[in-house]
Amino acid sequence: MPERSKGAAAVSDVFDLVDEWGPEKVVCVSDRRTGMKGVLVIDNTARGMGKGGTRMRVDLSVGEVARLARAMTWKWAAVDLFFGGAKAGLVGDPRSGDKEAVLRAFARALRNEVPEEYVFGLDVGLTERDAAILMDELGDRGAAVGLPSALGGLPYDQLGVTGFGVAEAADAAAATLGVPMAGARVAVQGFGAVGQAATQRLSELGAVVVAVATATGTVTDPDGLDVAKLVELRGEHGDDCVTAYGAVTDPAAVLEVDADILVPAALQDVIDQDLARRITPSLIVEGANLPTTPEARQILHERGVAVVPDFIANAGGVVAAAHSMDARRSAFTVDPAGVLEMISTKMRANATTVLEEGARRGVHTHEAARLLAQARVREAMQLRGQLVR
Repeated sequence: MPERSKGAAAVSDVFDLVDEWGPEKVVCVSDRRTGMKGVLVIDNTARGMGKGGTRMRVDLSVGEVARLARAMTWKWAAVDLFFGGAKAGLVGDPRSGDKEAVLRAFARALRNEVPEEYVFGLDVGLTERDAAILMDELGDRGAAVGLPSALGGLPYDQLGVTGFGVAEAADAAAATLGVPMAGARVAVQGFGAVGQAATQRLSELGAVVVAVATATGTVTDPDGLDVAKLVELRGEHGDDCVTAYGAVTDPAAVLEVDADILVPAALQDVIDQDLARRITPSLIVEGANLPTTPEARQILHERGVAVVPDFIANAGGVVAAAHSMDARRSAFTVDPAGVLEMISTKMRANATTVLEEGARRGVHTHEAARLLAQARVREAMQLRGQLVR
């Protein structure tokens, strides 16, 4: 049977992160039969129940999930939608043959929290099929969002909601900076669901995509890559699409390609302070969660490199998730065109606001965005009596 555990290391890890905002609850679970090890972090629910993606990685840590849950707190507040920050994660290889058994054990272990306090969603390592398995195990359509369209879900991957939003934020930010998107040279790290959709939309907007990277390597062309060909090759070869396209260099090389706009859409902490001193783009749009370190953000600000923060740029997925949350217990059908229109409106307005606020306050854009989100969360906490005014 699934177990709940509070290992000393896990508890210490989270205690180091506790502050006035949260987390409110951390649940570590395990299962002897399947080897499942997972965690749910509910960070702050002052503005609504916890909602955030569920990821699966071999080197996942409690601290990582807690950081991501906090990012969700700010992301929901920044887009002004009424859900709270939360995140869940599993330790394991998402390509493993026992993935379904692990997912089912994870769902059973969290049945006290799901769906009353948290709803499963899609993040790194999980697919629509996995969302369907989580829902099936709990026997509740409200247990997960990101379901296949055959089960009434919004086709996230097909629409590319997060990547579409990243591109819309990039376009609005570029316009704010006076950088025409038509002809702008763009480099994209990560060519999964987010990176591919962002690349396609940026190409449609007139950008010249000069570099794309996957875990396999980086492929570059100063005259512009054939995006349609890359998309086709990804369908056939996955991450090896860059190798199939042509000669590749190191996966990290994409971060230092000569480009006007850089879109890191892979994992966290890929831009550290050393790299922040070297890279050349005038605009960075964070498609991944937490791709820049705090030290790097300050250096980029001092160098005059504009950054659209992750919880602003990649919030297209949460806008879509909010629609899916409305639809999960009814026959209500989400209109994909309407969802994309709302994502575009939210992403463009927020990207512009954050750049302008950062300039007005004289702080880097992460700080400007966080101050905006924190003000909204603080007000909700005060109204609930959770903080002294």
